[in-house]
Amino acid sequence: MLCSSAVLLTATACGGGDDSSASGDENTITWWHNSNNEPGKGYYEQVAEDFEKDHPGVNVEVVAMAHEDMVDKLEAAFQSGDVPDVYMERGGGELADHVEAGLVRDISEDASEEIDKIGGSVAGWQVDDKTYALPFSVGVVGFWYNTELFQQAGITEPPATMEELAATVETLKGAGITPISVGAGDKWPAAHYWYYTALRSCSEDVLTDAVTSLDFSDECFVKAGEALQGLVETDPFNPGFLTTPAQEGATSASGLLATGQVAMELQGHWEPGVMQGLTESGEGLGDKTGWFPFPAVEGGDGDPEAALGGGDAWAVAETAPDEAVDLVKYLLSDDVQQGFAENDMGLPTNPAASESVTDPALAGLLAVRDAAPFVQLYFDTAFGASVGGAMNDAVALLFAGQATPEDIVAQTQDAADQEK
Repeated sequence: MLCSSAVLLTATACGGGDDSSASGDENTITWWHNSNNEPGKGYYEQVAEDFEKDHPGVNVEVVAMAHEDMVDKLEAAFQSGDVPDVYMERGGGELADHVEAGLVRDISEDASEEIDKIGGSVAGWQVDDKTYALPFSVGVVGFWYNTELFQQAGITEPPATMEELAATVETLKGAGITPISVGAGDKWPAAHYWYYTALRSCSEDVLTDAVTSLDFSDECFVKAGEALQGLVETDPFNPGFLTTPAQEGATSASGLLATGQVAMELQGHWEPGVMQGLTESGEGLGDKTGWFPFPAVEGGDGDPEAALGGGDAWAVAETAPDEAVDLVKYLLSDDVQQGFAENDMGLPTNPAASESVTDPALAGLLAVRDAAPFVQLYFDTAFGASVGGAMNDAVALLFAGQATPEDIVAQTQDAADQEK
């Protein structure tokens, strides 16, 4: 989901290269990413060139594409077994599936220094105590909002509960402002709402147990759907939200926020970088950028300080040349991660880059990430493609008024039972 993070690369050798598989040349490293906007694109072009200079004879073939395109092409690559040498892994159940299929390389020993430096963030990309990817950006999801539009509507404080969020929606609508954009056409942005209402409705123990037991019988999961249904019934979203894409173009959900056409959007830590690439000025919302955590669900068992999050990591295909591991290690180096932070491309995992985050909103998220008592990995990542996909489909139907809170649980449980 960018989602899950916006990371970018286009390489000097990109033009004319095969964008669907490794070249087969042991001196060429194929590298896929989903950050196709500036400033990240130009930055990663330079990173690839610098790596080539330090590794004579090695050619880095970088393919940049829109997030959804990358997800689709990676899925096809995993199915065929022809995986790019370096690619983005989201961890959780998805990674476990790739490990079981023998598609991803164990880099525990080769990248031991980088693993030690990153610390606990690596846990999401480990299977049976072995590390299969190095996370380069880990953050949390929340509401990004236009502070100017909030002031225009007379809103002085962001909502802290779902009841207050509903009131904020009505206030914005009364001021002639579309409250929220959502790219439900890509499903996962809509699903994030249910993930969060579940995080607020269910205890940490229930959620942690569900990841391993695949048991969704606790009543809190239905309550999560009821909380979300209540929000949907306030009619808060942009016209055509059911077919709106998440981040592609000015008419996407992120584009609507970036260009001042809506007041807020629930998105991840990558949002400022995405918005920069969707505005002519290259600044996104600039100094009008605000952020607040997902509101509490009244009567919920979840900690209101807990966060939904995750990140992206660089993984190496099992069949990749050894130089691909060197590239991944280089991407987690102090210099590259500092440049990543300075360009507001996400929340770096290398501690040496923490002070390099220049965007005030992103800098604030670092504190939120580090202070959260519990960070729930995106459900579709945690539960894997089959269960997560069924969950996302059901949530999208609720947004369309074609499913109930009970339907979400039933469809998710049916998919989970097939996995057991």
